[in-house]
Amino acid sequence: MTRTDQLSGIPDTTQPKPVVLASRLVSNRSMNLASASVTVGTGPLLFSDVTAVARRDAPVVLATDALDGVAATRRIIDGLAQDVHPHYGISTGFGALATTFIESDRRAQLQASLVRSHAAGSGPEVEREVVRALMLLRLSTLMTGRTGVRPVVAETYAALLNAGITPVVHEYGSLGCSGDLAPLAHCALAVMGEGRVRDAAGTLMGGASALAAAGITPVVLAEKEGLALINGTDGMLGMLVLALADLSRLLTTADVAAAMSVEALLGTDAAYAADLQALRPQLGQAQSAANLRRLLAGSPLLASHAGPDDPTVQDAYSMRCAPQVHGAARDTMDHAASVASHELASAVDNPVVTLDGRVQSNGNFHGAPVGYVLDFLAIVAADVASMSERRTDRHLDASRNKGLPPFLAQEVGVDSGLMIAQYTAAGIVSELKRLAVPASVDSIPSSAMQEDHVSMGWAAARKLRHSIDGLGRVLAIEVMTAARSLDLRAPLVPGPAIGAVRDLVRTVADGPGHDRFLSPEIEAIVGLVATGAVRDAAERLTGPLA
Repeated sequence: MTRTDQLSGIPDTTQPKPVVLASRLVSNRSMNLASASVTVGTGPLLFSDVTAVARRDAPVVLATDALDGVAATRRIIDGLAQDVHPHYGISTGFGALATTFIESDRRAQLQASLVRSHAAGSGPEVEREVVRALMLLRLSTLMTGRTGVRPVVAETYAALLNAGITPVVHEYGSLGCSGDLAPLAHCALAVMGEGRVRDAAGTLMGGASALAAAGITPVVLAEKEGLALINGTDGMLGMLVLALADLSRLLTTADVAAAMSVEALLGTDAAYAADLQALRPQLGQAQSAANLRRLLAGSPLLASHAGPDDPTVQDAYSMRCAPQVHGAARDTMDHAASVASHELASAVDNPVVTLDGRVQSNGNFHGAPVGYVLDFLAIVAADVASMSERRTDRHLDASRNKGLPPFLAQEVGVDSGLMIAQYTAAGIVSELKRLAVPASVDSIPSSAMQEDHVSMGWAAARKLRHSIDGLGRVLAIEVMTAARSLDLRAPLVPGPAIGAVRDLVRTVADGPGHDRFLSPEIEAIVGLVATGAVRDAAERLTGPLA
Protein backbone atom coordinates (compact mmCIF):
# COMPACT_ATOMS: atom_id res chain seq x y z
CA MET A 1 0.00 0.00 0.00
CA THR A 2 1.21 3.50 -0.79
CA ARG A 3 2.35 5.37 2.31
CA THR A 4 0.72 8.73 2.97
CA ASP A 5 2.02 11.72 4.89
CA GLN A 6 -0.48 12.23 7.69
CA LEU A 7 -0.19 16.00 7.76
CA SER A 8 -0.84 16.63 4.11
CA GLY A 9 -2.51 13.59 2.64
CA ILE A 10 0.00 13.56 -0.22
CA PRO A 11 1.26 10.08 -1.11
CA ASP A 12 4.92 9.16 -0.71
CA THR A 13 5.79 8.94 -4.39
CA THR A 14 9.18 7.40 -3.67
CA GLN A 15 7.45 4.03 -3.37
CA PRO A 16 7.23 1.91 -6.54
CA LYS A 17 3.87 1.87 -8.29
CA PRO A 18 2.32 -1.07 -10.11
CA VAL A 19 1.92 -0.75 -13.87
CA VAL A 20 -1.75 -0.34 -14.77
CA LEU A 21 -2.89 -0.32 -18.38
CA ALA A 22 -4.55 2.84 -19.61
CA SER A 23 -7.65 0.88 -20.59
CA ARG A 24 -8.19 0.27 -16.86
CA LEU A 25 -7.12 3.72 -15.69
CA VAL A 26 -9.52 5.65 -17.90
CA SER A 27 -12.53 3.36 -18.06
CA ASN A 28 -15.71 5.15 -16.97
CA ARG A 29 -18.21 2.61 -18.31
CA SER A 30 -19.42 1.51 -14.89
CA MET A 31 -20.09 5.05 -13.66
CA ASN A 32 -23.65 6.36 -13.56
CA LEU A 33 -24.31 9.51 -15.51
CA ALA A 34 -25.53 11.06 -12.27
CA SER A 35 -22.09 10.76 -10.74
CA ALA A 36 -21.46 10.23 -7.07
CA SER A 37 -19.49 12.88 -5.23
CA VAL A 38 -15.72 13.08 -5.57
CA THR A 39 -13.75 13.46 -2.35
CA VAL A 40 -10.61 15.56 -2.61
CA GLY A 41 -7.80 15.19 -0.11
CA THR A 42 -7.74 11.44 0.57
CA GLY A 43 -5.00 10.76 -1.97
CA PRO A 44 -4.44 11.19 -5.70
CA LEU A 45 -7.52 11.74 -7.81
CA LEU A 46 -8.51 8.95 -10.16
CA PHE A 47 -8.94 9.50 -13.88
CA SER A 48 -12.65 8.80 -13.41
CA ASP A 49 -12.83 11.50 -10.70
CA VAL A 50 -11.60 14.10 -13.15
CA THR A 51 -14.02 13.13 -15.91
CA ALA A 52 -16.92 12.91 -13.43
CA VAL A 53 -16.41 16.47 -12.19
CA ALA A 54 -15.43 17.93 -15.57
CA ARG A 55 -18.10 16.29 -17.70
CA ARG A 56 -20.90 15.23 -15.38
CA ASP A 57 -20.81 17.94 -12.68
CA ALA A 58 -20.16 15.46 -9.88
CA PRO A 59 -20.16 17.34 -6.56
CA VAL A 60 -16.86 17.86 -4.76
CA VAL A 61 -16.34 17.06 -1.09
CA LEU A 62 -13.23 18.12 0.85
CA ALA A 63 -11.71 15.61 3.26
CA THR A 64 -11.74 16.99 6.81
CA ASP A 65 -8.36 15.52 7.74
CA ALA A 66 -6.77 17.07 4.67
CA LEU A 67 -8.25 20.47 5.53
CA ASP A 68 -6.63 20.16 8.94
CA GLY A 69 -3.34 19.54 7.15
CA VAL A 70 -3.89 22.61 4.98
CA ALA A 71 -4.40 24.70 8.14
CA ALA A 72 -1.25 23.26 9.74
CA THR A 73 0.88 24.13 6.73
CA ARG A 74 -0.61 27.61 6.62
CA ARG A 75 0.78 28.24 10.09
CA ILE A 76 4.27 27.76 8.64
CA ILE A 77 3.58 30.46 6.03
CA ASP A 78 2.18 32.82 8.65
CA GLY A 79 5.36 32.40 10.68
CA LEU A 80 7.59 33.17 7.71
CA ALA A 81 5.46 36.20 6.87
CA GLN A 82 6.60 37.74 10.15
CA ASP A 83 10.30 37.16 9.34
CA VAL A 84 12.41 40.21 8.52
CA HIS A 85 14.25 38.16 5.94
CA PRO A 86 12.63 37.82 2.49
CA HIS A 87 10.97 34.56 1.47
CA TYR A 88 10.03 34.04 -2.18
CA GLY A 89 6.31 34.17 -2.83
CA ILE A 90 5.58 35.26 0.73
CA SER A 91 7.38 38.58 1.17
CA THR A 92 8.95 39.15 -2.26
CA GLY A 93 7.96 39.90 -5.80
CA PHE A 94 7.76 37.17 -8.45
CA GLY A 95 9.76 35.86 -11.37
CA ALA A 96 12.47 38.33 -12.28
CA LEU A 97 11.37 40.45 -9.26
CA ALA A 98 12.05 37.63 -6.77
CA THR A 99 14.64 39.67 -4.86
CA THR A 100 12.36 42.64 -4.23
CA PHE A 101 11.17 42.72 -0.57
CA ILE A 102 7.50 43.65 -0.04
CA GLU A 103 6.37 45.20 3.24
CA SER A 104 3.57 43.41 5.14
CA ASP A 105 0.98 46.14 4.51
CA ARG A 106 1.35 45.74 0.75
CA ARG A 107 1.21 41.95 0.49
CA ALA A 108 -2.53 41.56 -0.01
CA GLN A 109 -2.23 43.99 -2.90
CA LEU A 110 0.78 42.03 -4.12
CA GLN A 111 -1.21 38.78 -4.32
CA ALA A 112 -4.23 40.41 -5.96
CA SER A 113 -2.01 42.26 -8.41
CA LEU A 114 -0.27 39.01 -9.32
CA VAL A 115 -3.56 37.35 -10.23
CA ARG A 116 -4.93 40.37 -12.08
CA SER A 117 -1.80 40.90 -14.14
CA HIS A 118 -1.48 37.20 -15.00
CA ALA A 119 -5.11 36.92 -16.13
CA ALA A 120 -3.98 38.08 -19.55
CA GLY A 121 -5.45 35.38 -21.78
CA SER A 122 -6.71 36.09 -25.27
CA GLY A 123 -8.80 34.38 -27.90
CA PRO A 124 -11.87 32.13 -27.82
CA GLU A 125 -13.21 30.69 -24.58
CA VAL A 126 -11.85 27.31 -23.55
CA GLU A 127 -14.40 24.53 -23.19
CA ARG A 128 -16.27 24.25 -19.89
CA GLU A 129 -15.07 20.71 -19.21
CA VAL A 130 -11.45 21.81 -19.55
CA VAL A 131 -11.88 24.66 -17.07
CA ARG A 132 -13.63 22.39 -14.57
CA ALA A 133 -10.88 19.80 -14.86
CA LEU A 134 -8.26 22.52 -14.39
CA MET A 135 -10.00 23.85 -11.28
CA LEU A 136 -10.42 20.39 -9.75
CA LEU A 137 -6.74 19.60 -10.24
CA ARG A 138 -5.64 22.90 -8.70
CA LEU A 139 -7.96 22.18 -5.79
CA SER A 140 -6.39 18.74 -5.42
CA THR A 141 -2.95 20.32 -5.13
CA LEU A 142 -4.21 22.87 -2.59
CA MET A 143 -5.57 19.99 -0.51
CA THR A 144 -2.18 18.29 -0.30
CA GLY A 145 -1.13 20.92 2.24
CA ARG A 146 2.03 21.64 0.31
CA THR A 147 1.04 25.05 -1.09
CA GLY A 148 0.51 27.01 2.13
CA VAL A 149 -2.95 28.42 1.40
CA ARG A 150 -5.63 28.82 4.05
CA PRO A 151 -8.49 26.27 4.12
CA VAL A 152 -10.93 28.96 2.99
CA VAL A 153 -9.20 29.14 -0.39
CA ALA A 154 -9.73 25.43 -1.02
CA GLU A 155 -13.29 25.64 0.28
CA THR A 156 -14.08 28.48 -2.11
CA TYR A 157 -12.68 26.58 -5.07
CA ALA A 158 -14.92 23.65 -4.18
CA ALA A 159 -17.90 25.99 -3.77
CA LEU A 160 -17.43 27.39 -7.30
CA LEU A 161 -17.24 23.90 -8.78
CA ASN A 162 -20.34 22.76 -6.90
CA ALA A 163 -22.27 25.87 -7.94
CA GLY A 164 -21.42 25.25 -11.59
CA ILE A 165 -19.61 28.59 -11.87
CA THR A 166 -17.03 28.39 -14.66
CA PRO A 167 -14.43 31.16 -15.08
CA VAL A 168 -13.87 32.37 -18.62
CA VAL A 169 -10.46 31.04 -19.70
CA HIS A 170 -9.02 31.91 -23.10
CA GLU A 171 -7.26 29.85 -25.75
CA TYR A 172 -3.94 31.67 -25.52
CA GLY A 173 -1.89 32.64 -22.50
CA SER A 174 0.03 29.61 -21.25
CA LEU A 175 3.60 28.65 -22.15
CA GLY A 176 3.35 25.50 -20.05
CA CYS A 177 6.02 26.56 -17.59
CA SER A 178 5.63 28.18 -14.20
CA GLY A 179 2.43 26.29 -14.80
CA ASP A 180 -0.54 27.25 -16.93
CA LEU A 181 -0.26 30.79 -15.61
CA ALA A 182 -2.89 32.77 -17.49
CA PRO A 183 -5.58 30.04 -17.47
CA LEU A 184 -5.11 29.47 -13.75
CA ALA A 185 -5.07 33.20 -13.08
CA HIS A 186 -8.46 33.62 -14.74
CA CYS A 187 -9.80 30.97 -12.34
CA ALA A 188 -8.15 32.64 -9.34
CA LEU A 189 -9.69 35.95 -10.42
CA ALA A 190 -13.14 34.38 -10.15
CA VAL A 191 -12.37 33.15 -6.62
CA MET A 192 -11.60 36.78 -5.77
CA GLY A 193 -15.02 37.76 -7.15
CA GLU A 194 -13.52 39.44 -10.21
CA GLY A 195 -13.27 38.75 -13.92
CA ARG A 196 -15.91 37.07 -16.05
CA VAL A 197 -17.58 33.71 -15.50
CA ARG A 198 -20.47 31.62 -16.76
CA ASP A 199 -23.03 30.43 -14.27
CA ALA A 200 -24.52 26.94 -14.18
CA ALA A 201 -26.95 27.90 -16.95
CA GLY A 202 -24.12 29.17 -19.15
CA THR A 203 -24.96 32.85 -18.75
CA LEU A 204 -21.97 35.18 -19.03
CA MET A 205 -21.64 37.55 -16.07
CA GLY A 206 -19.19 39.23 -13.73
CA GLY A 207 -17.51 37.11 -11.09
CA ALA A 208 -18.87 39.21 -8.24
CA SER A 209 -22.47 38.79 -9.41
CA ALA A 210 -22.11 35.03 -9.87
CA LEU A 211 -20.59 34.50 -6.44
CA ALA A 212 -23.22 36.68 -4.79
CA ALA A 213 -26.03 34.75 -6.49
CA ALA A 214 -24.53 31.49 -5.25
CA GLY A 215 -23.96 32.79 -1.72
CA ILE A 216 -20.18 32.49 -1.99
CA THR A 217 -17.94 35.05 -0.27
CA PRO A 218 -15.00 36.18 -2.46
CA VAL A 219 -11.54 35.45 -1.07
CA VAL A 220 -9.13 38.23 -0.14
CA LEU A 221 -5.79 36.58 -0.86
CA ALA A 222 -3.08 36.51 1.80
CA GLU A 223 0.65 35.85 1.52
CA LYS A 224 1.64 33.10 -0.90
CA GLU A 225 -1.94 32.38 -1.99
CA GLY A 226 -1.98 34.17 -5.34
CA LEU A 227 1.15 32.33 -6.36
CA ALA A 228 -0.24 28.99 -5.16
CA LEU A 229 -3.33 29.44 -7.32
CA ILE A 230 -1.51 29.92 -10.62
CA ASN A 231 1.57 27.69 -10.44
CA GLY A 232 0.64 24.28 -11.84
CA THR A 233 0.30 22.00 -14.84
CA ASP A 234 -3.42 21.64 -14.19
CA GLY A 235 -4.71 22.81 -17.56
CA MET A 236 -2.53 20.54 -19.67
CA LEU A 237 -2.99 17.66 -17.22
CA GLY A 238 -6.76 18.05 -17.23
CA MET A 239 -6.81 17.94 -21.01
CA LEU A 240 -4.54 14.89 -20.97
CA VAL A 241 -6.89 12.98 -18.67
CA LEU A 242 -9.91 13.90 -20.81
CA ALA A 243 -8.01 12.91 -23.95
CA LEU A 244 -7.14 9.52 -22.49
CA ALA A 245 -10.80 8.84 -21.76
CA ASP A 246 -11.71 9.77 -25.35
CA LEU A 247 -8.89 7.77 -26.90
CA SER A 248 -9.75 4.69 -24.87
CA ARG A 249 -13.17 4.73 -26.51
CA LEU A 250 -11.90 5.65 -29.97
CA LEU A 251 -9.21 2.97 -30.16
CA THR A 252 -11.76 0.28 -29.42
CA THR A 253 -14.01 1.88 -32.03
CA ALA A 254 -11.09 1.77 -34.49
CA ASP A 255 -10.97 -2.01 -34.04
CA VAL A 256 -14.72 -2.16 -34.70
CA ALA A 257 -14.35 -0.06 -37.85
CA ALA A 258 -11.43 -2.20 -39.08
CA ALA A 259 -13.43 -5.39 -38.51
CA MET A 260 -16.34 -3.92 -40.49
CA SER A 261 -13.98 -3.21 -43.37
CA VAL A 262 -12.39 -6.65 -43.26
CA GLU A 263 -15.82 -8.27 -43.55
CA ALA A 264 -17.15 -5.91 -46.19
CA LEU A 265 -13.99 -6.13 -48.34
CA LEU A 266 -13.93 -9.93 -48.14
CA GLY A 267 -10.72 -9.97 -46.19
CA THR A 268 -9.38 -12.62 -43.85
CA ASP A 269 -8.93 -12.84 -40.12
CA ALA A 270 -6.07 -15.34 -40.43
CA ALA A 271 -3.40 -12.75 -39.67
CA TYR A 272 -5.01 -12.00 -36.31
CA ALA A 273 -4.44 -15.50 -34.91
CA ALA A 274 -3.20 -15.56 -31.32
CA ASP A 275 -0.14 -17.67 -32.10
CA LEU A 276 0.98 -15.20 -34.76
CA GLN A 277 0.53 -12.28 -32.41
CA ALA A 278 2.51 -14.09 -29.70
CA LEU A 279 5.55 -14.08 -31.99
CA ARG A 280 5.70 -10.34 -31.36
CA PRO A 281 4.60 -9.94 -27.73
CA GLN A 282 3.56 -6.29 -27.79
CA LEU A 283 0.77 -5.80 -25.26
CA GLY A 284 -1.42 -3.42 -27.24
CA GLN A 285 -1.10 -5.47 -30.40
CA ALA A 286 -2.35 -8.56 -28.59
CA GLN A 287 -5.33 -6.59 -27.25
CA SER A 288 -6.28 -5.26 -30.67
CA ALA A 289 -5.91 -8.63 -32.38
CA ALA A 290 -8.08 -10.27 -29.71
CA ASN A 291 -10.72 -7.61 -30.30
CA LEU A 292 -10.68 -8.27 -34.04
CA ARG A 293 -10.99 -12.03 -33.56
CA ARG A 294 -14.03 -11.56 -31.32
CA LEU A 295 -15.63 -9.01 -33.62
CA LEU A 296 -15.24 -11.25 -36.66
CA ALA A 297 -16.27 -14.50 -34.97
CA GLY A 298 -19.12 -16.31 -36.67
CA SER A 299 -19.06 -14.16 -39.80
CA PRO A 300 -20.87 -15.69 -42.78
CA LEU A 301 -19.12 -13.14 -44.98
CA LEU A 302 -15.69 -14.41 -43.98
CA ALA A 303 -16.82 -18.01 -44.21
CA SER A 304 -18.11 -17.41 -47.75
CA HIS A 305 -14.60 -17.29 -49.15
CA ALA A 306 -12.56 -19.10 -46.51
CA GLY A 307 -10.71 -22.31 -47.16
CA PRO A 308 -8.05 -23.59 -49.57
CA ASP A 309 -9.66 -21.90 -52.58
CA ASP A 310 -9.64 -18.44 -50.97
CA PRO A 311 -7.93 -16.14 -53.49
CA THR A 312 -6.92 -13.75 -50.69
CA VAL A 313 -3.31 -14.59 -49.94
CA GLN A 314 -2.91 -11.58 -47.71
CA ASP A 315 -4.84 -8.37 -47.17
CA ALA A 316 -3.48 -4.87 -47.69
CA TYR A 317 -1.58 -3.39 -44.77
CA SER A 318 -4.47 -1.16 -43.68
CA MET A 319 -6.41 -4.32 -42.78
CA ARG A 320 -3.71 -6.89 -42.04
CA CYS A 321 -1.63 -4.57 -39.86
CA ALA A 322 -4.49 -2.99 -37.92
CA PRO A 323 -3.47 -4.74 -34.66
CA GLN A 324 0.08 -3.51 -35.02
CA VAL A 325 -0.95 0.13 -35.49
CA HIS A 326 -3.92 0.16 -33.14
CA GLY A 327 -1.84 -1.77 -30.63
CA ALA A 328 1.07 0.64 -30.77
CA ALA A 329 -1.46 3.41 -30.17
CA ARG A 330 -2.65 1.57 -27.06
CA ASP A 331 0.90 1.15 -25.79
CA THR A 332 1.56 4.86 -26.28
CA MET A 333 -1.64 5.65 -24.45
CA ASP A 334 -0.56 3.42 -21.57
CA HIS A 335 2.68 5.38 -21.29
CA ALA A 336 0.75 8.65 -21.33
CA ALA A 337 -1.60 7.31 -18.65
CA SER A 338 1.39 6.41 -16.49
CA VAL A 339 2.73 9.97 -16.76
CA ALA A 340 -0.73 11.36 -15.99
CA SER A 341 -1.17 9.11 -12.95
CA HIS A 342 2.15 10.31 -11.52
CA GLU A 343 1.13 13.91 -12.17
CA LEU A 344 -2.18 13.36 -10.39
CA ALA A 345 -0.15 12.29 -7.35
CA SER A 346 1.94 15.47 -7.46
CA ALA A 347 1.88 18.74 -5.54
CA VAL A 348 2.98 21.23 -8.18
CA ASP A 349 3.73 24.69 -6.82
CA ASN A 350 6.66 27.07 -6.48
CA PRO A 351 7.74 27.58 -3.81
CA VAL A 352 6.40 24.44 -2.15
CA VAL A 353 6.14 23.56 1.53
CA THR A 354 8.10 20.33 1.96
CA LEU A 355 7.16 17.46 4.24
CA ASP A 356 9.69 18.67 6.82
CA GLY A 357 8.33 22.23 6.78
CA ARG A 358 10.80 24.01 4.49
CA VAL A 359 9.53 26.50 1.92
CA GLN A 360 11.60 25.68 -1.14
CA SER A 361 11.78 26.94 -4.70
CA ASN A 362 11.76 24.17 -7.29
CA GLY A 363 11.08 23.40 -10.94
CA ASN A 364 8.22 20.93 -10.67
CA PHE A 365 5.91 23.29 -12.54
CA HIS A 366 7.74 22.62 -15.81
CA GLY A 367 5.29 20.92 -18.14
CA ALA A 368 7.74 18.77 -20.11
CA PRO A 369 6.52 15.33 -18.90
CA VAL A 370 2.92 16.17 -19.75
CA GLY A 371 3.77 18.09 -22.93
CA TYR A 372 5.73 15.21 -24.39
CA VAL A 373 2.96 12.65 -24.03
CA LEU A 374 0.35 15.08 -25.31
CA ASP A 375 2.43 15.32 -28.46
CA PHE A 376 2.85 11.53 -28.59
CA LEU A 377 -0.94 11.13 -28.51
CA ALA A 378 -1.39 13.59 -31.37
CA ILE A 379 0.87 11.30 -33.43
CA VAL A 380 -1.28 8.34 -32.41
CA ALA A 381 -4.49 10.09 -33.45
CA ALA A 382 -3.03 11.04 -36.82
CA ASP A 383 -1.74 7.57 -37.64
CA VAL A 384 -4.83 5.63 -36.56
CA ALA A 385 -6.95 8.05 -38.60
CA SER A 386 -4.61 7.68 -41.57
CA MET A 387 -5.03 3.90 -41.57
CA SER A 388 -8.81 4.25 -41.25
CA GLU A 389 -8.96 6.61 -44.23
CA ARG A 390 -7.00 4.11 -46.33
CA ARG A 391 -9.58 1.41 -45.58
CA THR A 392 -12.37 3.82 -46.49
CA ASP A 393 -10.68 4.48 -49.82
CA ARG A 394 -10.48 0.75 -50.60
CA HIS A 395 -14.25 0.45 -50.29
CA LEU A 396 -14.72 3.04 -53.04
CA ASP A 397 -12.16 1.80 -55.59
CA ALA A 398 -13.70 -0.78 -57.93
CA SER A 399 -10.24 -2.18 -58.68
CA ARG A 400 -9.73 -3.08 -55.01
CA ASN A 401 -13.16 -3.55 -53.42
CA LYS A 402 -13.81 -7.06 -54.80
CA GLY A 403 -16.94 -6.59 -56.83
CA LEU A 404 -18.61 -3.57 -55.31
CA PRO A 405 -19.69 -0.65 -57.53
CA PRO A 406 -17.35 2.33 -57.92
CA PHE A 407 -17.74 4.69 -54.96
CA LEU A 408 -20.56 2.40 -53.77
CA ALA A 409 -22.84 4.41 -56.07
CA GLN A 410 -26.41 3.34 -56.84
CA GLU A 411 -26.24 4.30 -60.53
CA VAL A 412 -22.63 4.63 -61.63
CA GLY A 413 -22.07 7.82 -63.60
CA VAL A 414 -25.25 9.48 -62.42
CA ASP A 415 -24.49 9.01 -58.74
CA SER A 416 -21.21 9.82 -56.97
CA GLY A 417 -21.92 7.61 -53.99
CA LEU A 418 -19.54 8.18 -51.11
CA MET A 419 -16.78 9.72 -53.21
CA ILE A 420 -16.69 13.03 -51.38
CA ALA A 421 -17.07 11.47 -47.93
CA GLN A 422 -13.61 10.04 -48.54
CA TYR A 423 -12.40 13.52 -49.50
CA THR A 424 -13.64 14.75 -46.14
CA ALA A 425 -11.76 11.98 -44.34
CA ALA A 426 -8.62 12.70 -46.36
CA GLY A 427 -8.81 16.41 -45.56
CA ILE A 428 -9.13 15.67 -41.86
CA VAL A 429 -6.19 13.26 -41.96
CA SER A 430 -4.05 15.88 -43.65
CA GLU A 431 -4.92 18.31 -40.86
CA LEU A 432 -4.14 15.69 -38.22
CA LYS A 433 -0.68 15.20 -39.71
CA ARG A 434 -0.02 18.91 -39.30
CA LEU A 435 -1.29 18.76 -35.73
CA ALA A 436 1.10 15.87 -35.05
CA VAL A 437 4.05 18.25 -35.32
CA PRO A 438 5.15 18.51 -31.68
CA ALA A 439 4.57 21.68 -29.70
CA SER A 440 6.89 20.59 -26.90
CA VAL A 441 10.07 21.07 -28.94
CA ASP A 442 9.46 24.81 -29.04
CA SER A 443 10.47 27.32 -26.38
CA ILE A 444 10.29 31.12 -26.24
CA PRO A 445 12.02 32.72 -23.23
CA SER A 446 9.94 34.97 -21.01
CA SER A 447 10.06 37.04 -17.79
CA ALA A 448 13.26 38.89 -18.63
CA MET A 449 15.08 35.58 -19.32
CA GLN A 450 14.30 34.20 -15.86
CA GLU A 451 11.94 31.70 -17.50
CA ASP A 452 14.30 30.90 -20.34
CA HIS A 453 12.94 27.46 -21.24
CA VAL A 454 9.24 26.60 -21.40
CA SER A 455 7.30 23.44 -22.33
CA MET A 456 4.45 24.67 -24.54
CA GLY A 457 2.43 21.87 -22.96
CA TRP A 458 -0.79 23.88 -23.05
CA ALA A 459 -0.43 24.26 -26.82
CA ALA A 460 0.20 20.52 -27.13
CA ALA A 461 -3.00 19.84 -25.21
CA ARG A 462 -5.08 22.27 -27.24
CA LYS A 463 -4.05 20.73 -30.56
CA LEU A 464 -4.60 17.22 -29.21
CA ARG A 465 -8.24 18.07 -28.58
CA HIS A 466 -8.60 18.94 -32.26
CA SER A 467 -6.79 15.72 -33.18
CA ILE A 468 -9.17 13.58 -31.14
CA ASP A 469 -12.17 15.28 -32.71
CA GLY A 470 -10.73 14.59 -36.16
CA LEU A 471 -10.00 10.94 -35.39
CA GLY A 472 -13.60 10.39 -34.32
CA ARG A 473 -14.85 11.90 -37.57
CA VAL A 474 -12.56 9.78 -39.75
CA LEU A 475 -13.64 6.62 -37.94
CA ALA A 476 -17.29 7.62 -38.37
CA ILE A 477 -16.81 7.94 -42.14
CA GLU A 478 -15.22 4.47 -42.26
CA VAL A 479 -18.11 3.02 -40.25
CA MET A 480 -20.63 4.68 -42.59
CA THR A 481 -18.78 3.45 -45.67
CA ALA A 482 -18.32 -0.09 -44.40
CA ALA A 483 -22.00 -0.27 -43.46
CA ARG A 484 -22.96 0.55 -47.06
CA SER A 485 -20.52 -2.03 -48.40
CA LEU A 486 -22.00 -4.66 -46.08
CA ASP A 487 -25.49 -3.88 -47.37
CA LEU A 488 -24.26 -4.25 -50.94
CA ARG A 489 -22.92 -7.74 -50.16
CA ALA A 490 -26.47 -9.06 -49.59
CA PRO A 491 -27.61 -11.81 -49.46
CA LEU A 492 -24.38 -12.48 -47.57
CA VAL A 493 -24.55 -11.07 -44.05
CA PRO A 494 -21.92 -10.01 -41.52
CA GLY A 495 -21.25 -11.68 -38.20
CA PRO A 496 -23.42 -10.83 -35.18
CA ALA A 497 -21.26 -8.06 -33.71
CA ILE A 498 -20.64 -6.23 -36.95
CA GLY A 499 -24.24 -6.73 -37.98
CA ALA A 500 -25.32 -5.00 -34.78
CA VAL A 501 -23.12 -2.00 -35.59
CA ARG A 502 -24.46 -1.85 -39.14
CA ASP A 503 -28.02 -1.94 -37.76
CA LEU A 504 -27.17 0.90 -35.36
CA VAL A 505 -25.90 2.99 -38.26
CA ARG A 506 -29.17 2.38 -40.06
CA THR A 507 -31.04 4.09 -37.23
CA VAL A 508 -29.50 7.42 -38.22
CA ALA A 509 -28.50 6.94 -41.88
CA ASP A 510 -30.25 5.26 -44.79
CA GLY A 511 -28.73 2.35 -46.71
CA PRO A 512 -27.61 2.29 -50.35
CA GLY A 513 -29.58 4.40 -52.77
CA HIS A 514 -29.38 7.38 -55.06
CA ASP A 515 -27.28 10.33 -53.96
CA ARG A 516 -28.61 12.40 -51.09
CA PHE A 517 -27.48 15.08 -48.66
CA LEU A 518 -24.71 13.24 -46.77
CA SER A 519 -23.51 15.76 -44.21
CA PRO A 520 -26.34 15.17 -41.69
CA GLU A 521 -25.75 11.42 -41.85
CA ILE A 522 -22.02 11.85 -41.28
CA GLU A 523 -22.66 14.08 -38.27
CA ALA A 524 -25.16 11.61 -36.84
CA ILE A 525 -22.64 8.77 -37.07
CA VAL A 526 -19.94 11.02 -35.60
CA GLY A 527 -22.29 11.32 -32.62
CA LEU A 528 -22.59 7.53 -32.36
CA VAL A 529 -18.81 7.24 -32.30
CA ALA A 530 -18.33 10.09 -29.82
CA THR A 531 -20.84 8.73 -27.31
CA GLY A 532 -19.43 5.21 -27.50
CA ALA A 533 -22.63 3.84 -29.07
CA VAL A 534 -20.74 2.12 -31.90
CA ARG A 535 -18.43 0.38 -29.45
CA ASP A 536 -21.34 -0.50 -27.16
CA ALA A 537 -23.38 -2.04 -29.99
CA ALA A 538 -20.54 -4.43 -30.76
CA GLU A 539 -19.87 -5.21 -27.11
CA ARG A 540 -23.43 -6.31 -26.54
CA LEU A 541 -22.52 -9.31 -28.72
CA THR A 542 -18.83 -9.76 -27.95
CA GLY A 543 -18.69 -8.79 -24.30
CA PRO A 544 -16.29 -6.03 -23.16
CA LEU A 545 -13.53 -5.26 -25.65
CA ALA A 546 -10.08 -4.00 -24.70
